Amino acid sequence: MRKKYQYLVILPAVIFVIVALFPVYWTLNTSIKTQAEVYLMRPALWPHSPTLNSYRSLIFERHFLNNLRNSFFVSVIVALLSVAVSSLAAYAFARLRFFGRRALGNSILYAYLMPRSVMFIPLYVLITNMGLQNTLVGLGWIYPTFTIPYATWMLISYFRTIPIALEEAAKIDGCGRMRSLFQIVLPLASPGIAATIIFSFTLCWSEYQYALVTITSSVFKTLTLALSEMVVADVYAWGPLMAGSIIATLPVMLMYIVGSKQLVSGLTLGGVK
Repeated sequence: MRKKYQYLVILPAVIFVIVALFPVYWTLNTSIKTQAEVYLMRPALWPHSPTLNSYRSLIFERHFLNNLRNSFFVSVIVALLSVAVSSLAAYAFARLRFFGRRALGNSILYAYLMPRSVMFIPLYVLITNMGLQNTLVGLGWIYPTFTIPYATWMLISYFRTIPIALEEAAKIDGCGRMRSLFQIVLPLASPGIAATIIFSFTLCWSEYQYALVTITSSVFKTLTLALSEMVVADVYAWGPLMAGSIIATLPVMLMYIVGSKQLVSGLTLGGVK
């Protein structure tokens, strides 16, 4: 009977996984089809003549790797700097007692939840006045407006799970607050910090609206802009578009695979009171 009930649990899980992964498979399937096969009235579950022409066109004709490099550079720098700043802010909210702490903490969440469409005009004016429009540095100034609030809000809960008694014991031994932060709190919160870095990277990696407003030169365009340019009016370059989508998911997938242990433990740490 136990095996019977196990199958009743496993079978729906397998079905859900297949349904969830089918769009990924169809994207890969379309990326290796010829243009003629893509527009068949009865689409094939597997291409009759697999080809890598879409990937060749993407890399050698559309210079997609340059767009990929731009996104990777901005996402890594912004994610690391945002978490570095947010770690100090989150520690202050989690440990220090000061006037307006609760209101200021809530305002961080409100800043993250604010629609980006409300902010892109004033941010564009700011970047233009700074002379940073149409540059990756300009994106580096804009992206922290949503990564820092997110990272700060996430790290506050991680720091609150670390017992204060550890810092009090360190204080008795002559350890100052900053030293206890860097030698005790941050190492213990490393799973949460790793998870926050991954999520912050993903937010920058998939961002489109700010990049669309700020970047016009093809040299500095990110991968989201490069993918959107493959749709012209009602003409879709399905092969290169799907190939670009597959390539764009690989860095994020690799980060999640490498940091899966830290990611799961970080999420668990943040959810335990």
